[in-house]
Amino acid sequence: MTSIKNMLPPSIRLNLMVICETVLLLSLALGVLLFFSHQTLKQEAIQDAEETLDGTVQHIDNILLSIEQTTENVYADLLQHIDDPDRMLTYSRRIVESNPYITGCAIVFKPYFYKDREWYMAYIHRENSRLVKSDSFGTKPYHEQVWYTRPMETQRACWLDPFKDENQDEGNLTTFCLPIFVTAHEGIKECVGVVAVDLSITQLSQIVLSTKSSPHSYSVLLGSNGVYLVHPDTKKLLHETVFSVSQEENSSVKETVNAMMAGETGYKPFRMNGKDWYVFYRPFNSEQLTGHNIAPLNWSVGEVCPDDDIFGSFNLLFYTVLIISILGLVAFFLLCNFFIHRQLRPLRMLTRSANRVAEGHYDEQVPHTEREDEIGQLQYRFRKMQQSLATHVNELDHLQESLQSQGDILEKTSEQSLENDRMKTTFLHYLSNQMIEPGDLIDKSVAKLCNNYHKTDLKEMEQEMAVIKQQSSTILKLLGHIIEAVQIESGKEDSHE
Repeated sequence: MTSIKNMLPPSIRLNLMVICETVLLLSLALGVLLFFSHQTLKQEAIQDAEETLDGTVQHIDNILLSIEQTTENVYADLLQHIDDPDRMLTYSRRIVESNPYITGCAIVFKPYFYKDREWYMAYIHRENSRLVKSDSFGTKPYHEQVWYTRPMETQRACWLDPFKDENQDEGNLTTFCLPIFVTAHEGIKECVGVVAVDLSITQLSQIVLSTKSSPHSYSVLLGSNGVYLVHPDTKKLLHETVFSVSQEENSSVKETVNAMMAGETGYKPFRMNGKDWYVFYRPFNSEQLTGHNIAPLNWSVGEVCPDDDIFGSFNLLFYTVLIISILGLVAFFLLCNFFIHRQLRPLRMLTRSANRVAEGHYDEQVPHTEREDEIGQLQYRFRKMQQSLATHVNELDHLQESLQSQGDILEKTSEQSLENDRMKTTFLHYLSNQMIEPGDLIDKSVAKLCNNYHKTDLKEMEQEMAVIKQQSSTILKLLGHIIEAVQIESGKEDSHE
Protein backbone atom coordinates (compact mmCIF):
# COMPACT_ATOMS: atom_id res chain seq x y z
CA MET A 1 0.00 0.00 0.00
CA THR A 2 2.83 2.38 0.91
CA SER A 3 4.67 1.60 -2.33
CA ILE A 4 1.54 2.27 -4.37
CA LYS A 5 0.97 5.49 -2.45
CA ASN A 6 4.54 6.59 -3.09
CA MET A 7 4.13 5.88 -6.80
CA LEU A 8 1.36 8.48 -7.07
CA PRO A 9 2.30 12.10 -7.80
CA PRO A 10 2.07 14.46 -4.80
CA SER A 11 -0.81 16.39 -6.38
CA ILE A 12 -2.82 13.18 -6.81
CA ARG A 13 -2.08 12.10 -3.23
CA LEU A 14 -3.14 15.50 -1.89
CA ASN A 15 -6.23 15.42 -4.08
CA LEU A 16 -7.14 11.95 -2.85
CA MET A 17 -6.75 13.09 0.76
CA VAL A 18 -9.09 16.02 0.12
CA ILE A 19 -11.57 13.77 -1.69
CA CYS A 20 -11.50 11.16 1.09
CA GLU A 21 -12.19 13.78 3.75
CA THR A 22 -14.93 15.29 1.59
CA VAL A 23 -16.50 11.87 0.99
CA LEU A 24 -16.42 11.18 4.73
CA LEU A 25 -18.11 14.47 5.61
CA LEU A 26 -20.56 14.14 2.72
CA SER A 27 -21.41 10.57 3.72
CA LEU A 28 -22.09 11.63 7.29
CA ALA A 29 -24.25 14.55 6.16
CA LEU A 30 -26.15 12.48 3.59
CA GLY A 31 -26.52 9.63 6.09
CA VAL A 32 -28.14 11.94 8.62
CA LEU A 33 -30.28 13.55 5.92
CA LEU A 34 -31.42 10.25 4.48
CA PHE A 35 -32.08 8.79 7.93
CA PHE A 36 -34.38 11.63 8.90
CA SER A 37 -35.94 11.61 5.43
CA HIS A 38 -36.61 7.90 5.81
CA GLN A 39 -38.13 8.46 9.25
CA THR A 40 -40.25 11.34 7.95
CA LEU A 41 -41.55 9.30 5.02
CA LYS A 42 -42.26 6.42 7.35
CA GLN A 43 -44.22 8.67 9.72
CA GLU A 44 -46.11 10.17 6.80
CA ALA A 45 -46.90 6.67 5.51
CA ILE A 46 -48.10 5.63 8.97
CA GLN A 47 -50.23 8.76 9.24
CA ASP A 48 -51.68 8.30 5.75
CA ALA A 49 -52.39 4.63 6.45
CA GLU A 50 -54.03 5.45 9.77
CA GLU A 51 -56.17 8.10 8.12
CA THR A 52 -57.07 5.62 5.38
CA LEU A 53 -57.89 2.99 8.00
CA ASP A 54 -60.03 5.49 9.88
CA GLY A 55 -61.78 6.39 6.66
CA THR A 56 -62.22 2.74 5.75
CA VAL A 57 -63.55 1.87 9.19
CA GLN A 58 -65.88 4.84 9.08
CA HIS A 59 -67.07 3.90 5.61
CA ILE A 60 -67.72 0.28 6.56
CA ASP A 61 -69.31 1.38 9.82
CA ASN A 62 -71.59 3.76 7.99
CA ILE A 63 -72.72 0.95 5.69
CA LEU A 64 -73.29 -1.44 8.56
CA LEU A 65 -75.04 1.23 10.63
CA SER A 66 -77.24 2.14 7.71
CA ILE A 67 -78.28 -1.50 7.40
CA GLU A 68 -78.85 -1.78 11.14
CA GLN A 69 -80.82 1.46 11.17
CA THR A 70 -82.93 0.41 8.20
CA THR A 71 -83.69 -2.89 9.87
CA GLU A 72 -84.48 -1.19 13.17
CA ASN A 73 -86.84 1.28 11.48
CA VAL A 74 -88.87 -1.53 9.96
CA TYR A 75 -88.58 -3.72 13.05
CA ALA A 76 -90.64 -1.36 15.19
CA ASP A 77 -93.54 -1.42 12.72
CA LEU A 78 -93.14 -5.17 12.19
CA LEU A 79 -93.84 -5.82 15.87
CA GLN A 80 -97.11 -3.94 15.57
CA HIS A 81 -98.32 -6.30 12.84
CA ILE A 82 -96.45 -9.49 13.69
CA ASP A 83 -99.67 -11.49 13.71
CA ASP A 84 -100.21 -10.73 10.01
CA PRO A 85 -97.97 -13.11 8.02
CA ASP A 86 -98.91 -11.54 4.71
CA ARG A 87 -97.36 -8.24 5.73
CA MET A 88 -93.97 -9.85 6.39
CA LEU A 89 -93.17 -9.85 2.66
CA THR A 90 -94.01 -6.15 2.60
CA TYR A 91 -91.57 -5.47 5.43
CA SER A 92 -88.91 -7.59 3.80
CA ARG A 93 -89.36 -5.74 0.52
CA ARG A 94 -89.32 -2.38 2.29
CA ILE A 95 -85.99 -3.20 3.95
CA VAL A 96 -84.39 -4.18 0.63
CA GLU A 97 -85.78 -1.14 -1.18
CA SER A 98 -84.73 1.27 1.58
CA ASN A 99 -81.03 0.58 1.37
CA PRO A 100 -78.99 0.05 -1.82
CA TYR A 101 -76.36 -1.94 0.10
CA ILE A 102 -78.88 -4.60 1.08
CA THR A 103 -79.08 -7.48 -1.38
CA GLY A 104 -81.75 -9.49 0.40
CA CYS A 105 -83.90 -9.73 3.51
CA ALA A 106 -85.46 -12.78 5.11
CA ILE A 107 -88.03 -12.66 7.92
CA VAL A 108 -88.43 -16.09 9.47
CA PHE A 109 -90.20 -17.52 12.51
CA LYS A 110 -89.85 -20.55 14.68
CA PRO A 111 -92.07 -23.62 13.98
CA TYR A 112 -95.79 -23.04 14.23
CA PHE A 113 -95.50 -19.43 15.24
CA TYR A 114 -98.30 -19.12 12.76
CA LYS A 115 -100.49 -22.04 13.73
CA ASP A 116 -101.44 -23.03 10.24
CA ARG A 117 -97.76 -23.09 9.07
CA GLU A 118 -94.94 -25.14 10.51
CA TRP A 119 -92.22 -22.95 9.00
CA TYR A 120 -92.59 -19.46 7.67
CA MET A 121 -90.13 -17.44 5.59
CA ALA A 122 -90.64 -14.09 3.83
CA TYR A 123 -87.56 -13.63 1.61
CA ILE A 124 -86.99 -10.83 -0.91
CA HIS A 125 -83.66 -10.42 -2.72
CA ARG A 126 -82.18 -8.54 -5.64
CA GLU A 127 -81.71 -10.32 -8.91
CA ASN A 128 -80.56 -8.41 -11.99
CA SER A 129 -81.76 -5.09 -10.55
CA ARG A 130 -85.15 -6.60 -9.72
CA LEU A 131 -86.63 -7.60 -6.40
CA VAL A 132 -87.55 -11.26 -6.40
CA LYS A 133 -89.51 -13.27 -3.84
CA SER A 134 -88.13 -16.68 -2.90
CA ASP A 135 -89.46 -19.42 -0.67
CA SER A 136 -86.04 -20.68 0.33
CA PHE A 137 -82.50 -19.50 0.96
CA GLY A 138 -79.48 -21.65 0.32
CA THR A 139 -79.40 -25.44 0.04
CA LYS A 140 -80.69 -26.27 3.52
CA PRO A 141 -83.84 -25.38 5.43
CA TYR A 142 -83.43 -22.02 7.05
CA HIS A 143 -83.83 -23.43 10.57
CA GLU A 144 -80.54 -25.35 9.97
CA GLN A 145 -78.61 -22.33 8.81
CA VAL A 146 -76.38 -20.27 11.08
CA TRP A 147 -78.06 -16.94 10.38
CA TYR A 148 -81.15 -18.40 12.06
CA THR A 149 -79.71 -20.70 14.73
CA ARG A 150 -77.16 -18.30 16.22
CA PRO A 151 -79.46 -15.34 17.04
CA MET A 152 -82.11 -17.79 18.27
CA GLU A 153 -79.57 -19.37 20.63
CA THR A 154 -77.80 -16.19 21.78
CA GLN A 155 -80.91 -14.01 21.54
CA ARG A 156 -78.59 -11.17 20.49
CA ALA A 157 -78.34 -9.21 17.28
CA CYS A 158 -75.14 -10.03 15.43
CA TRP A 159 -73.25 -9.83 12.18
CA LEU A 160 -72.21 -13.15 10.72
CA ASP A 161 -69.06 -13.99 8.89
CA PRO A 162 -69.81 -15.18 5.38
CA PHE A 163 -70.77 -18.83 5.45
CA LYS A 164 -69.38 -21.30 2.93
CA ASP A 165 -72.15 -23.79 2.40
CA GLU A 166 -74.38 -21.53 0.29
CA ASN A 167 -74.52 -21.28 -3.50
CA GLN A 168 -72.06 -19.00 -5.24
CA ASP A 169 -74.47 -16.18 -5.96
CA GLU A 170 -75.71 -15.89 -2.42
CA GLY A 171 -72.61 -17.09 -0.64
CA ASN A 172 -70.61 -13.86 -0.92
CA LEU A 173 -72.77 -12.29 1.74
CA THR A 174 -72.49 -11.24 5.32
CA THR A 175 -75.71 -11.13 7.26
CA PHE A 176 -77.10 -8.91 9.98
CA CYS A 177 -79.32 -10.98 12.19
CA LEU A 178 -81.91 -9.30 14.42
CA PRO A 179 -83.92 -11.56 16.69
CA ILE A 180 -87.67 -10.87 16.95
CA PHE A 181 -88.97 -10.70 20.48
CA VAL A 182 -92.61 -10.72 21.55
CA THR A 183 -94.07 -10.41 25.01
CA ALA A 184 -95.37 -13.78 26.17
CA HIS A 185 -97.21 -14.73 29.34
CA GLU A 186 -96.48 -12.78 32.50
CA GLY A 187 -94.53 -10.13 30.57
CA ILE A 188 -91.66 -12.44 29.61
CA LYS A 189 -90.15 -11.72 26.20
CA GLU A 190 -89.70 -14.64 23.89
CA CYS A 191 -87.57 -14.87 20.76
CA VAL A 192 -89.90 -16.04 18.02
CA GLY A 193 -88.01 -15.26 14.84
CA VAL A 194 -85.18 -13.52 13.03
CA VAL A 195 -84.85 -10.68 10.58
CA ALA A 196 -81.81 -11.53 8.43
CA VAL A 197 -80.47 -8.77 6.18
CA ASP A 198 -77.80 -9.60 3.62
CA LEU A 199 -74.90 -7.35 2.61
CA SER A 200 -72.98 -8.18 -0.55
CA ILE A 201 -69.30 -8.74 0.21
CA THR A 202 -68.39 -8.01 -3.41
CA GLN A 203 -70.21 -4.70 -3.30
CA LEU A 204 -68.64 -3.87 0.06
CA SER A 205 -65.21 -4.70 -1.34
CA GLN A 206 -65.69 -2.37 -4.30
CA ILE A 207 -66.69 0.45 -2.00
CA VAL A 208 -63.90 -0.09 0.51
CA LEU A 209 -61.20 -0.71 -2.09
CA SER A 210 -61.92 2.60 -3.76
CA THR A 211 -60.17 4.25 -0.81
CA LYS A 212 -56.39 3.82 -0.71
CA SER A 213 -53.46 5.73 0.71
CA SER A 214 -51.09 5.01 -2.19
CA PRO A 215 -51.39 3.95 -5.83
CA HIS A 216 -50.75 0.24 -5.21
CA SER A 217 -52.10 -0.19 -1.69
CA TYR A 218 -55.33 -1.96 -0.87
CA SER A 219 -57.56 -2.61 2.11
CA VAL A 220 -58.47 -5.95 3.62
CA LEU A 221 -61.23 -6.79 6.05
CA LEU A 222 -60.95 -10.03 7.98
CA GLY A 223 -63.78 -11.83 9.68
CA SER A 224 -63.51 -13.33 13.13
CA ASN A 225 -62.55 -16.69 11.60
CA GLY A 226 -59.87 -15.14 9.37
CA VAL A 227 -61.94 -15.22 6.20
CA TYR A 228 -61.51 -12.36 3.77
CA LEU A 229 -64.53 -10.05 3.84
CA VAL A 230 -62.79 -7.42 1.70
CA HIS A 231 -59.91 -8.12 -0.67
CA PRO A 232 -58.97 -6.86 -4.15
CA ASP A 233 -58.79 -10.46 -5.37
CA THR A 234 -62.42 -11.54 -5.40
CA LYS A 235 -61.35 -15.18 -5.67
CA LYS A 236 -60.09 -14.97 -2.12
CA LEU A 237 -63.42 -13.74 -0.77
CA LEU A 238 -65.08 -16.49 1.22
CA HIS A 239 -62.92 -19.21 -0.35
CA GLU A 240 -59.61 -18.48 1.39
CA THR A 241 -58.61 -17.42 4.87
CA VAL A 242 -55.66 -15.37 6.01
CA PHE A 243 -54.33 -18.45 7.84
CA SER A 244 -53.93 -20.38 4.59
CA VAL A 245 -51.86 -17.51 3.20
CA SER A 246 -49.67 -17.33 6.31
CA GLN A 247 -48.88 -21.04 6.07
CA GLU A 248 -47.49 -20.52 2.57
CA GLU A 249 -45.32 -17.53 3.50
CA ASN A 250 -42.57 -16.81 6.01
CA SER A 251 -42.69 -16.05 9.72
CA SER A 252 -43.18 -12.30 9.18
CA VAL A 253 -46.53 -12.99 7.50
CA LYS A 254 -47.55 -15.31 10.33
CA GLU A 255 -46.70 -12.67 12.92
CA THR A 256 -48.76 -10.11 11.03
CA VAL A 257 -51.74 -12.47 10.77
CA ASN A 258 -51.57 -13.36 14.45
CA ALA A 259 -51.42 -9.68 15.43
CA MET A 260 -54.45 -8.83 13.29
CA MET A 261 -56.49 -11.76 14.57
CA ALA A 262 -55.58 -10.85 18.15
CA GLY A 263 -57.28 -7.49 17.67
CA GLU A 264 -54.07 -5.46 17.96
CA THR A 265 -53.41 -2.05 16.47
CA GLY A 266 -50.16 -1.17 14.72
CA TYR A 267 -48.14 -1.98 11.66
CA LYS A 268 -45.64 -4.62 10.59
CA PRO A 269 -43.33 -5.17 7.67
CA PHE A 270 -43.47 -8.51 5.93
CA ARG A 271 -42.30 -10.17 2.75
CA MET A 272 -44.70 -11.94 0.42
CA ASN A 273 -44.29 -13.21 -3.13
CA GLY A 274 -40.74 -11.89 -3.23
CA LYS A 275 -41.77 -8.31 -2.41
CA ASP A 276 -41.58 -6.18 0.71
CA TRP A 277 -44.84 -4.91 2.16
CA TYR A 278 -46.17 -2.99 5.13
CA VAL A 279 -49.54 -3.72 6.68
CA PHE A 280 -51.25 -1.20 8.96
CA TYR A 281 -54.06 -2.76 10.95
CA ARG A 282 -56.58 -2.13 13.67
CA PRO A 283 -59.65 -3.96 15.00
CA PHE A 284 -63.02 -3.05 13.56
CA ASN A 285 -65.82 -2.46 16.03
CA SER A 286 -69.11 -1.12 14.77
CA GLU A 287 -70.95 1.62 16.58
CA GLN A 288 -74.23 0.41 18.08
CA LEU A 289 -76.95 2.91 17.32
CA THR A 290 -79.84 0.51 17.56
CA GLY A 291 -81.59 -0.34 20.76
CA HIS A 292 -80.40 -3.93 20.53
CA ASN A 293 -77.36 -5.49 22.14
CA ILE A 294 -75.23 -6.45 19.13
CA ALA A 295 -72.53 -9.09 19.58
CA PRO A 296 -69.00 -7.82 18.90
CA LEU A 297 -67.81 -8.36 15.35
CA ASN A 298 -64.17 -9.33 16.07
CA TRP A 299 -63.25 -8.15 12.60
CA SER A 300 -59.92 -6.61 11.68
CA VAL A 301 -59.27 -4.06 8.98
CA GLY A 302 -55.87 -3.54 7.37
CA GLU A 303 -54.18 -1.33 4.82
CA VAL A 304 -51.56 -3.22 2.79
CA CYS A 305 -48.93 -1.02 1.14
CA PRO A 306 -45.98 -2.14 -0.96
CA ASP A 307 -42.65 -0.91 0.26
CA ASP A 308 -42.11 0.87 -3.07
CA ASP A 309 -45.18 3.03 -2.51
CA ILE A 310 -43.95 4.14 0.90
CA PHE A 311 -40.27 4.50 0.17
CA GLY A 312 -40.34 4.78 -3.62
CA SER A 313 -39.80 8.53 -3.48
CA PHE A 314 -37.12 8.00 -0.84
CA ASN A 315 -35.37 5.41 -3.03
CA LEU A 316 -35.61 7.78 -5.99
CA LEU A 317 -34.24 10.58 -3.82
CA PHE A 318 -31.49 8.28 -2.56
CA TYR A 319 -30.35 7.22 -6.03
CA THR A 320 -30.68 10.77 -7.33
CA VAL A 321 -28.59 12.12 -4.46
CA LEU A 322 -26.13 9.26 -4.93
CA ILE A 323 -25.73 9.98 -8.65
CA ILE A 324 -25.46 13.73 -8.04
CA SER A 325 -22.93 13.08 -5.26
CA ILE A 326 -20.84 10.82 -7.49
CA LEU A 327 -20.92 13.31 -10.36
CA GLY A 328 -20.20 16.13 -7.91
CA LEU A 329 -17.26 14.21 -6.45
CA VAL A 330 -15.89 13.52 -9.93
CA ALA A 331 -16.23 17.19 -10.85
CA PHE A 332 -14.77 18.18 -7.47
CA PHE A 333 -11.89 15.75 -8.02
CA LEU A 334 -11.15 17.23 -11.45
CA LEU A 335 -11.38 20.81 -10.17
CA CYS A 336 -9.23 20.00 -7.14
CA ASN A 337 -6.74 18.24 -9.37
CA PHE A 338 -6.64 21.25 -11.69
CA PHE A 339 -6.20 23.83 -8.93
CA ILE A 340 -3.83 21.70 -6.87
CA HIS A 341 -1.78 20.93 -9.98
CA ARG A 342 -1.70 24.64 -10.72
CA GLN A 343 -0.89 25.65 -7.16
CA LEU A 344 1.83 23.01 -6.85
CA ARG A 345 3.51 23.95 -10.12
CA PRO A 346 6.10 26.16 -8.30
CA LEU A 347 6.80 23.29 -5.92
CA ARG A 348 7.38 20.94 -8.84
CA MET A 349 9.73 23.52 -10.36
CA LEU A 350 11.51 23.81 -7.01
CA THR A 351 11.70 20.03 -6.81
CA ARG A 352 13.31 19.84 -10.24
CA SER A 353 15.70 22.67 -9.35
CA ALA A 354 16.56 20.98 -6.04
CA ASN A 355 17.26 17.72 -7.86
CA ARG A 356 19.51 19.56 -10.32
CA VAL A 357 21.33 21.25 -7.45
CA ALA A 358 21.63 17.89 -5.66
CA GLU A 359 23.18 16.48 -8.84
CA GLY A 360 25.83 19.19 -8.71
CA HIS A 361 24.38 21.81 -11.05
CA TYR A 362 24.82 24.65 -8.57
CA ASP A 363 24.26 27.28 -11.26
CA GLU A 364 20.68 26.04 -11.85
CA GLN A 365 18.45 29.09 -12.23
CA VAL A 366 15.31 29.13 -10.02
CA PRO A 367 12.51 31.07 -11.78
CA HIS A 368 11.49 34.38 -10.27
CA THR A 369 7.94 34.60 -8.90
CA GLU A 370 5.56 37.41 -8.07
CA ARG A 371 3.52 35.31 -5.65
CA GLU A 372 3.43 36.50 -2.05
CA ASP A 373 1.92 33.42 -0.43
CA GLU A 374 3.82 30.69 1.39
CA ILE A 375 4.76 28.94 -1.86
CA GLY A 376 5.99 32.23 -3.31
CA GLN A 377 8.03 32.93 -0.19
CA LEU A 378 9.45 29.39 -0.33
CA GLN A 379 10.38 29.87 -3.98
CA TYR A 380 11.98 33.26 -3.20
CA ARG A 381 13.96 31.85 -0.27
CA PHE A 382 15.07 28.86 -2.30
CA ARG A 383 16.15 31.18 -5.12
CA LYS A 384 18.21 33.27 -2.68
CA MET A 385 19.68 30.10 -1.20
CA GLN A 386 20.59 28.83 -4.67
CA GLN A 387 22.21 32.12 -5.59
CA SER A 388 24.17 32.19 -2.34
CA LEU A 389 25.16 28.57 -2.82
CA ALA A 390 26.23 29.26 -6.41
CA THR A 391 28.35 32.22 -5.22
CA HIS A 392 30.04 30.13 -2.56
CA VAL A 393 30.56 27.31 -5.02
CA ASN A 394 32.16 29.72 -7.49
CA GLU A 395 34.42 31.04 -4.77
CA LEU A 396 35.34 27.51 -3.85
CA ASP A 397 36.04 26.76 -7.51
CA HIS A 398 38.33 29.78 -7.77
CA LEU A 399 40.07 28.81 -4.54
CA GLN A 400 40.43 25.27 -5.82
CA GLU A 401 41.91 26.56 -9.09
CA SER A 402 44.33 28.77 -7.12
CA LEU A 403 45.29 25.88 -4.90
CA GLN A 404 45.64 23.68 -7.93
CA SER A 405 47.90 26.25 -9.61
CA GLN A 406 50.00 26.67 -6.50
CA GLY A 407 50.16 22.93 -6.14
CA ASP A 408 51.37 22.64 -9.70
CA ILE A 409 54.02 25.28 -9.00
CA LEU A 410 55.04 23.53 -5.82
CA GLU A 411 55.13 20.27 -7.65
CA LYS A 412 57.33 21.78 -10.34
CA THR A 413 59.51 23.45 -7.69
CA SER A 414 59.75 20.20 -5.84
CA GLU A 415 60.73 18.40 -8.99
CA GLN A 416 63.27 21.13 -9.75
CA SER A 417 64.68 20.89 -6.25
CA LEU A 418 64.96 17.19 -6.55
CA GLU A 419 66.64 17.61 -9.90
CA ASN A 420 69.02 20.19 -8.42
CA ASP A 421 69.77 17.94 -5.49
CA ARG A 422 70.41 15.14 -7.88
CA MET A 423 72.68 17.36 -9.96
CA LYS A 424 74.48 18.64 -6.88
CA THR A 425 74.94 15.12 -5.67
CA THR A 426 76.23 14.11 -9.07
CA PHE A 427 78.45 17.16 -9.20
CA LEU A 428 79.83 16.59 -5.74
CA HIS A 429 80.28 12.93 -6.51
CA TYR A 430 82.10 13.88 -9.67
CA LEU A 431 84.33 16.42 -7.88
CA SER A 432 84.92 13.95 -5.11
CA ASN A 433 86.02 11.39 -7.65
CA GLN A 434 88.24 14.02 -9.30
CA MET A 435 89.84 14.89 -5.98
CA ILE A 436 90.68 11.27 -5.11
CA GLU A 437 93.45 10.87 -7.67
CA PRO A 438 95.25 14.14 -6.79
CA GLY A 439 94.87 13.33 -3.13
CA ASP A 440 96.31 9.87 -3.67
CA LEU A 441 99.31 11.36 -5.58
CA ILE A 442 99.88 13.97 -2.88
CA ASP A 443 99.63 11.25 -0.26
CA LYS A 444 102.16 9.08 -2.13
CA SER A 445 104.54 11.96 -2.65
CA VAL A 446 104.29 13.08 0.96
CA ALA A 447 104.78 9.50 2.13
CA LYS A 448 107.76 9.06 -0.13
CA LEU A 449 109.34 12.28 1.09
CA CYS A 450 108.66 11.46 4.70
CA ASN A 451 109.92 7.92 4.51
CA ASN A 452 112.96 8.44 2.22
CA TYR A 453 113.88 12.07 2.71
CA HIS A 454 117.44 11.20 3.85
CA LYS A 455 117.94 9.10 0.76
CA THR A 456 116.21 11.39 -1.65
CA ASP A 457 118.22 13.87 -3.59
CA LEU A 458 117.19 17.44 -4.13
CA LYS A 459 116.09 16.94 -7.71
CA GLU A 460 113.86 14.09 -6.83
CA MET A 461 112.49 16.11 -3.92
CA GLU A 462 111.78 18.97 -6.29
CA GLN A 463 109.94 16.60 -8.57
CA GLU A 464 107.86 15.29 -5.71
CA MET A 465 107.20 18.82 -4.51
CA ALA A 466 106.17 19.77 -8.01
CA VAL A 467 103.75 16.84 -8.07
CA ILE A 468 102.38 17.88 -4.69
CA LYS A 469 102.04 21.46 -5.84
CA GLN A 470 100.42 20.46 -9.09
CA GLN A 471 97.94 18.10 -7.44
CA SER A 472 97.26 20.66 -4.71
CA SER A 473 96.42 23.19 -7.39
CA THR A 474 94.07 20.69 -8.95
CA ILE A 475 92.36 20.08 -5.61
CA LEU A 476 92.17 23.83 -4.95
CA LYS A 477 90.65 24.36 -8.37
CA LEU A 478 88.04 21.68 -7.67
CA LEU A 479 87.32 23.24 -4.29
CA GLY A 480 86.89 26.59 -6.01
CA HIS A 481 84.34 25.03 -8.31
CA ILE A 482 82.49 23.64 -5.28
CA ILE A 483 82.53 27.01 -3.50
CA GLU A 484 81.30 28.72 -6.64
CA ALA A 485 78.47 26.20 -7.01
CA VAL A 486 77.50 26.72 -3.36
CA GLN A 487 77.49 30.48 -3.81
CA ILE A 488 75.27 30.14 -6.91
CA GLU A 489 72.77 27.88 -5.09
CA SER A 490 72.77 30.20 -2.11
CA GLY A 491 71.99 33.14 -4.40
CA LYS A 492 69.05 31.24 -5.91
CA GLU A 493 67.59 30.48 -2.54
CA ASP A 494 67.94 34.13 -1.51
CA SER A 495 66.18 35.21 -4.68
CA HIS A 496 63.27 32.76 -3.96
CA GLU A 497 62.95 34.18 -0.50
